[in-house]
Formats: sequence, C-alpha cells, structure tokens
Amino acid sequence: MTSEGIGFGKAILFNEHFVVYGIPSIVSAIGNYTTAKIDDTATPGWTLEDNRKATPGYKEDKKDQQQDSINKILNKMNIELSTKGIHITLAGNLYCASGIGASAASCVAIARALSKHYNMDLNDEQINEIAYEGEKGYHGTPSGVDNSAATYGGLIWFQKTEDGPHIETIPLQQPLEIVIGNTGKVADTKAAVAGVKTRKETEPEKYEELFKQAENIAYLARDALADGDLKEIGKLMNQNHKLLQHLEVSSRELDFLVHLARKAGALGAKLTGGGLGGNMLALSPGRKLQDTVANAIEKEGFQTIRTTVGSTRNQGV
Repeated sequence: MTSEGIGFGKAILFNEHFVVYGIPSIVSAIGNYTTAKIDDTATPGWTLEDNRKATPGYKEDKKDQQQDSINKILNKMNIELSTKGIHITLAGNLYCASGIGASAASCVAIARALSKHYNMDLNDEQINEIAYEGEKGYHGTPSGVDNSAATYGGLIWFQKTEDGPHIETIPLQQPLEIVIGNTGKVADTKAAVAGVKTRKETEPEKYEELFKQAENIAYLARDALADGDLKEIGKLMNQNHKLLQHLEVSSRELDFLVHLARKAGALGAKLTGGGLGGNMLALSPGRKLQDTVANAIEKEGFQTIRTTVGSTRNQGV
C-alpha cells in the first residue's frame, strides 16, 4: 500500500526573524511543492529516498537535522515501527534551498502521507502541529510560520501568541507574480536565529526600536495587500530588507541579488527566510516584468523560481 501527501513551499513577504518574538509576519504558500510517499517494508524502522533537486550541499548539510525531524514526526504521531517498517520517498518540484520552506514542505507532506497510511484522518490543524514538531529538528525553536504556510496555503497573517499561533487569511485581488533568487549558499537557520537572540540581549534598546518598526510595516503591508497597492507593498518590502540588514541576517550575496532585482524593475525586493544565504524575493507583477527580473538574475549565474503568491490553497493529495 502506497500513501501520498503534499506540502507547498513558502515565501515570507514580511518579518522573518521578527516573528519569533511575537511580531506579526506575512507569508504565502507558493505553487512549488514537495510530495512524500509512504510504502510498507518488512524491515523495522524507516528508510528514506530523497529525490528532490537541491542546492549543492543542501541535503548533505541537512541530513542529521532531517533524520531528527522525521523521528520527531513519528513520535508525535505515536507511530511504532518495531515490527514492520516504512520507506519514505520525497519528490516534487520545490527546489531544496534555504529560505523557501523546503523543510516545512517536507514535514507537511510526510505528516499528510502518514495520516493517510495509518487511516488517522487528521485535519489541517493537527497536521500543522505535527509539522511544527518536525520543524524543531531543523530550526530548534521554529516560529511556526513556515509549516503554517505549507499546511494552510494562500496568503496568511501569522503571529505567535501565548495561546498559540494567530492565523488569518489575507484576501488578494489577484495572485502576484514574484521572482525568488537563490544565492546558492546553504544557510544555517539555527545559527541565524541564535545570532539574533544574542545580539538582541546585548543591545536591547536598538532591537526594541527595530521591532517597533517591523510591527508597523506588517500592519501597513496588510492594508496595502488588501487594497492591491503594489507600489506601497514594494516600498515596504525594501524597508523590511533594511531592517533585516540591521538584524545582521542578510549577506553580500543576498544584497547583490536584491540590488539586481530592483535595478531590473522589481517594485520591491528583500531576503526571504532565515537569511545568511538562501533566497531573496522580488515583487514583479505581470509575466513581462517577472521575466525581466528573473533574466537579470540568471544572467549573473544565479538560479531563479518564477511563481506567484496568494493563489495556492494547499490540500492533501
């Protein structure tokens, strides 16, 4: 018996890192996805076949974290593999790179496939909780924003609270074309999160001001997205990137790609995800502008993804 699940990649439009501390974030699922297939085996335990395309070194660097993640998912779901095992196959068209939710997409896909395989009939909220547990293997203390986007899809407002995550759907008048540019550099999200924590404790006044600005940007961006004010969205993305530079989570490669995208006509561009490498995101509405921005980045030897935000509604396969 083979069971399959799906999880979509994500793009954080506003406030990665800030979201860890309760500042609102805006995130969207993208059209690229990871699939997980589960097959029974006669041998106890689990085995993995990872057929996803990836940035060189990504899967090797994440191997130990991936094993920890899968074990956390199995434990959370109370799946016992001491007598009969399973084989997990990962595939899909989501390119594995830092910053586009590759780990969260795989956690959601695996949780959905396991739910089907063992006839658990879990709902989205339960899948999201399991995926969050799996994300701990990759991120230590994840914000929960990546797995929420991969689980629920669409464009969402996400805020951590003492009572759990507060999630709202943000309506969009139409899907927005974006370009995601890959630095080719595998990033360590755990290290990036830990670095922000250390610097925040060392310079509390500086960071308090940055956090206030980030919160203000989130509310302005939510209004601009609802109104379809693309120039305002782009301007706010540029401001958000500047704040992330002040958090010291950008990099020379990210700043270069952001500059390239803006020069090519993108309405706004910023890093997306954990930073210190990984991916950047450019707002490039319309296929013509999207192609122009992507071509400018590719001309410099970097990989791109041309996709949209705000359209994907994630459903299990």
